[in-house]
Amino acid sequence: MDYKKYIQDVKDFPIDGILFRDITPLMADGEAFKSACDELTEFAKEVNAEVIVGPESRGFIFGCPIAANLGVGFIPVRKPNKLPRETVEVSYSLEYGTNTLCMHKDAIIPGQKVLIIDDLLATGGTIKAAIKLVEELGGIVTGVAFLIELEDLEGRKLLDKYTIKTLMKY
Repeated sequence: MDYKKYIQDVKDFPIDGILFRDITPLMADGEAFKSACDELTEFAKEVNAEVIVGPESRGFIFGCPIAANLGVGFIPVRKPNKLPRETVEVSYSLEYGTNTLCMHKDAIIPGQKVLIIDDLLATGGTIKAAIKLVEELGGIVTGVAFLIELEDLEGRKLLDKYTIKTLMKY
């Protein structure tokens, strides 16, 4: 399926100079959304994922259906003060600022095979932070998957030791 026809470009969002790739038209189309989730589910099977991890918030949108398709758990990675129990956290840079991500300290079973899913690979900061959280808790990241990759931002370079799946590249 040509997923790019479901992506809308929005100039100067969230700040001036950023070209935002809006995935909501893809999400609004049941056939396109199902197709994307099916492709990501197949990748999850290929990397033997035992659990899916997704960063807030668009990682939830794709991570939860993939986890449900596989019959495995989904672990959210959230911003500070959003998780109710003891957490581990990591701060990182992204293309237009800085951020901190957290995960419950007991979310990953040591040795568990993890697929991390997010909507976008840009500079790689968010996904690298999620990887750091998973690995700090003893998880094994068997793959990372994205709906979109922005090739010119070279986020893939930060992830060179991981198996990567993207459904479309810009």
